[in-house]
Amino acid sequence: MAENTLRIPTHVGIIMDGNGRWARERGLPRVEGHRAGAAVVKDIVEGARKLGIRYLSLYAFSTENWKRPMSEVLALFGILDEYLQKEVPRMLENDIRLRIAGRWKELPGFVVSRLLWAIEETRRGKSMDLVLCLNYGGRVEILDAINALLEHRVRDVDEDAFREYLYLPDLPDLDLVIRTSGEKRISNFLLWQISYAELYFTPVLWPDFTVLELKEALEEYGRRQRRFGGIANV
Repeated sequence: MAENTLRIPTHVGIIMDGNGRWARERGLPRVEGHRAGAAVVKDIVEGARKLGIRYLSLYAFSTENWKRPMSEVLALFGILDEYLQKEVPRMLENDIRLRIAGRWKELPGFVVSRLLWAIEETRRGKSMDLVLCLNYGGRVEILDAINALLEHRVRDVDEDAFREYLYLPDLPDLDLVIRTSGEKRISNFLLWQISYAELYFTPVLWPDFTVLELKEALEEYGRRQRRFGGIANV
């Protein structure tokens, strides 16, 4: 890997896709794919922090995921609960702050309680912000912001004023979005923040995604010129 192209983005988002296919290829229940995917989250979070990524946003549960069988949804929440119990002590060791984007307070009570605990425990973390997008949809976030603006009777809205009503107003725009499993769409992920993000698609299923794969995405990011509507330097 060419080190001179390993330019580290400030904010990386990952659409973690492929757990179900990973399980099906192995003749396993879908829940085992989700369990394997949760184990990968631990490795990628640690790897991202060591690489110097300041913000890492993971698409964990979308507003559309409620369409799945309730048995699978509840299993996902159980895996999330287990993950937080095990990983919050590691987050504290690594100075990582956990944050949540989405209508997460509408999740089952035991999930909300665990999230509140994890947020409070890690609130002093300064080396990296780990953002879990839970019960999240980009269109819903924008609509929630509009309704909040109307409720507060805000007039003459510009981009800065609008941003103040997003779920995490201080979260910087995404620099790089990675999607695993070969699908090439953004699936309602952080639509406001994605405006000028570089998109990277890999055929690797999420449970097989490694820190090496992450570095390869960063290498590709380093080769691109980000113009933000301007003209490339030549």
